[in-house]
Amino acid sequence: MCELLGMECNVPTDIVFSFSGLALRGGARGPHGDGWGLALYDGKAVRTFLEPEAAHNSRLARFVRENPIKTLLAVAHVRKKTRGRTSLANTHPFVRELWGRSFVFAHNGTVRGVRRHALGRFVPIGDTDSEYAFCVLLGRLEETLDVFPRDRASKEKLWRAVARAGEDIGKQGTFNFLLGDGTHLYARCATRLHHIIRKAPFRAATLADEDLVVDFSEVTTPKDRVVIVATLPLTRDEVWVEGTPGKMWVFDEGSLRATL
Repeated sequence: MCELLGMECNVPTDIVFSFSGLALRGGARGPHGDGWGLALYDGKAVRTFLEPEAAHNSRLARFVRENPIKTLLAVAHVRKKTRGRTSLANTHPFVRELWGRSFVFAHNGTVRGVRRHALGRFVPIGDTDSEYAFCVLLGRLEETLDVFPRDRASKEKLWRAVARAGEDIGKQGTFNFLLGDGTHLYARCATRLHHIIRKAPFRAATLADEDLVVDFSEVTTPKDRVVIVATLPLTRDEVWVEGTPGKMWVFDEGSLRATL
């Protein structure tokens, strides 16, 4: 199994603290040494860092930690392979264009029988069940809407479409996933997923796997709101919300907008 990390916020924020915790689980404090990736949104586009090796001793992962890039939305992943070889093509998160913007996807679990679903114009590059499922999901969304939604009603239609596709694709497997569309972060829980919303009054937090502490009150303003989603809690002294299997969270501007 793999581990997921997502961040969504109302002001540009760097993900260094949380990514440091995830990287430790990428082969050092966890068995997820078959690749790592991080996607950082800049408007509709993303910067993507990918390597088919363990994150904990990666020079590139170290560079990312030492050179913070602020963003409103990020998706990260450390992989323990179950389907598909260890390769760059099979390293999450995966990126595709839909409606003139980048969609980013990372998955934890195994989706048995995923190839029973027909593909549309989105085709996998690698040979994982995860990327195939992502291509199926995007095809379903394209069938639902013609353009990226701008009004509330259309946005809710998109949210429901993501939830329905996740439920259908995940019927015969474990389909925990994070999906970013440049505006929203979707987080589906099949077995394990947690989130926390950091907001005023901010306090210090310590990583669960290392004695690294950050006092968020020193690096934020009272208006800041930052959502962190992870497979397992990344800190030991904060209260994380545990996901319900079969439910999906939708986050926007550092707030929980829907549970579907």
